[in-house]
Amino acid sequence: MLDIKLIRQKPEWIKDKLASRGVTAAEIDELLALDTQRREKIVATEELKKQRNQVSAEIAKVKREHGDASAQIAAMRAVGDQIKTLDADLTDLDGQVTYILVRLPNIPADDVPVGPNEDYNQEVRKWSTPRQFEFTPQAHWDLGEKLGILDFERGAKVAGTRFVYYKGLGAKLERALYNFMLDEHSKEGYQEVIPPYLVNNEAMFGTSQFPKFTEDVYTIINEGEPLTLIPTAEVPLTNYYSHEILDEAQLPVYLTALTPCFRSEAGSAGRDTRGLIRLHQFNKVEMVKYVKPEDSYQELDKLTADAEDILRKLNLPYRVIALASGDASFSSAKTYDLEVWIPAQNTYREISSCSNCTDFQARRAQIRYRDAEGQVHLVNTLNGSGLAVGRTVAAILENYQNEDGSITIPAALVPYMNGVTTIPAK
Repeated sequence: MLDIKLIRQKPEWIKDKLASRGVTAAEIDELLALDTQRREKIVATEELKKQRNQVSAEIAKVKREHGDASAQIAAMRAVGDQIKTLDADLTDLDGQVTYILVRLPNIPADDVPVGPNEDYNQEVRKWSTPRQFEFTPQAHWDLGEKLGILDFERGAKVAGTRFVYYKGLGAKLERALYNFMLDEHSKEGYQEVIPPYLVNNEAMFGTSQFPKFTEDVYTIINEGEPLTLIPTAEVPLTNYYSHEILDEAQLPVYLTALTPCFRSEAGSAGRDTRGLIRLHQFNKVEMVKYVKPEDSYQELDKLTADAEDILRKLNLPYRVIALASGDASFSSAKTYDLEVWIPAQNTYREISSCSNCTDFQARRAQIRYRDAEGQVHLVNTLNGSGLAVGRTVAAILENYQNEDGSITIPAALVPYMNGVTTIPAK
């Protein structure tokens, strides 16, 4: 959530920065007009309460002197009625201001490419050269089904489309990957966490999924209260310190977790209907950081490098993309996407998204720290996939396939596969 004080101080700058994120100048003008009304009514209410206190003192004085205080009592009742009316107006204005404010996206960093969509994204770097096949590479879903390690048909029978069964060496490969990722991130100082997979509305608000993206999730009712299946471990990890004040000495905090992720994929009809790229349920290893504001962009570079390190150790060609202002997530000030090479599609596909959310989430979730002088500040939060496990399986199946349909296991994963070096063709 943005700081309303900043919007008051720099309205034209805010309009310019948010224009490419779909925010109109009229929305900012409406917010400021409502905020002005709200502040005026606060002043008026405070004046009336001051007046009521003065009248109350006069009534007490008159009564002590055994005089007639009926006029003062009537005046106090009139003031009380005015205060009630203003309080009702304030409640309404507070709701209108909050409604707009919580739906404004984060301010993009100054070096973010400016543009409304992915067409304005910029390639930052590439690593490795995609393999040149001497045969036509097969898609991972065809490979998986022929090898008997992925079963989409029975996944659809049991749960519907965009669900899958991993079987045998396919299940072992998935498990090997997330254990490898967790071990690598732990070496870099991330503390491993197993968080709740269901969270309340306040947690979803804290990381900015609610109220804007309620159609993208699955929600259940537990003891009369809504709980949401997490769309990403970012939600429980970032909310771990919600409504708390950390000591400066505790920062930075690095957390990592493997969790299932659940997404309704609203609005994605017709996209990636086959394979592991866009499922309703998938595993992901997440990295989350709590840092001091002055360190956040350096920490973003390190976070991105930690995700890249996984791809390098798996020897999977990839590229890094700086997302345009209009393509980045709602809460992000700056995002790097990592895209892995998918041979059957002859293109790069997203496998990780690493974002600096500055103080946007921390303001919503009230995550703060106290410095050495005793001053309290909002932390900055960052998050990144390290990596999306199913998409990594897809990339391995396609990049490491052999002409006979077998799959060579990346060397880094062989110890996690109990020495298995190949998924043999059938």
